[in-house]
Amino acid sequence: MSGTATQAAAKPREAALPEGGARATKPTWASVAPRVEELLADFCASEQAAAPLGRAQELWFHSVRSLEGGKRVRPQLACLAYTSFGGRSEEACAATGAAFELLHASLLLHDDVIDRDFVRRGRPNIAGIYRADGLRRGLPPSEAEHLGASVAIIAGDLLLTASLRMLERATPVPRVRDRLASIFHRAITDAAAGELADVLLSRGGALSGADAGSVDDVLEMERLKTAGYSFEAPLCAGAILAGATPQEVEAVGRVGSLIGMAYQVIDDVLGTFGDERQTGKSTTSDLREGKLTVLTAFAREHPLIARHLAHESEGDDGRNPDEVREILDKAGARGHALTLAHSLVTEALDEARRAELPPALRSELTRICNHVLHRES
Repeated sequence: MSGTATQAAAKPREAALPEGGARATKPTWASVAPRVEELLADFCASEQAAAPLGRAQELWFHSVRSLEGGKRVRPQLACLAYTSFGGRSEEACAATGAAFELLHASLLLHDDVIDRDFVRRGRPNIAGIYRADGLRRGLPPSEAEHLGASVAIIAGDLLLTASLRMLERATPVPRVRDRLASIFHRAITDAAAGELADVLLSRGGALSGADAGSVDDVLEMERLKTAGYSFEAPLCAGAILAGATPQEVEAVGRVGSLIGMAYQVIDDVLGTFGDERQTGKSTTSDLREGKLTVLTAFAREHPLIARHLAHESEGDDGRNPDEVREILDKAGARGHALTLAHSLVTEALDEARRAELPPALRSELTRICNHVLHRES
């Protein structure tokens, strides 16, 4: 570690303490997880009760359900960084984790609208619920879809606001609260920039057109859209809350960003070659729509493969997912993506060692990297 970083690390940490300022026992994810669920349930119940209209109360009910079934990756990462840097307040840790879960739910609702998806985690999402309601009331299909999308946008806005309010509960210390808010704001603006890039690149055609996008373009889009708020920001927030130095926060953020990009690369692989029964996601929708992924961007950079894939897009039926999958696999797109993911996690762990992050944190990050590379869902 540099001399400057060593000196900074020697300074007392300005952390968020439990109420009354007393030191508590070190929290664990096992102790924090139930409190995250309680905070989410209590907050949404309070908002539902305060909603001025019956239909608004109903929307909060469905919003609560949209929070169910997630893996809680972001709260776990925030908790990991918080405890690794010496944090002791279970309540502060849980509030930060709950804020990221609300943000995640908000962004998923908006993402589903953009992708015209009406199912999430194997059941109708909010857009799907209200589309079905519109159809039952006799609306034409296009109007029912518009109804569902409109309500989902409103719900996403509500959850986004809720995430900001939840974050305020994490600490009463103004400087720490301001640093947390800055990280959170950047995560939101980066996610918006990444979503915009995804929309423009995919609508431009992943396999045709001069501006279709390279593998590097896809990685940058995935870094902004998902890796930032899902990995980088939760780790940074946990570290900030525990009183980590700016140098430590910056280092853990770089590590999180790299791991997050690797996660998204594997997500692209599973979205094309995975088992739908395990992933819960379609392995044909991205291919049919010509969505830009690391796999299709790799094909784009190899003209012969691109011509084969362009041929598959011709005709009334569009792309044949099975044939596109076979072409991508034979061309080495899957192997290239897996190699890229390995490279990203290797770089992440090297960065963690160079920055001399706490040993317990490095050990857990190694476990997470192994899971990222070998996950099947």
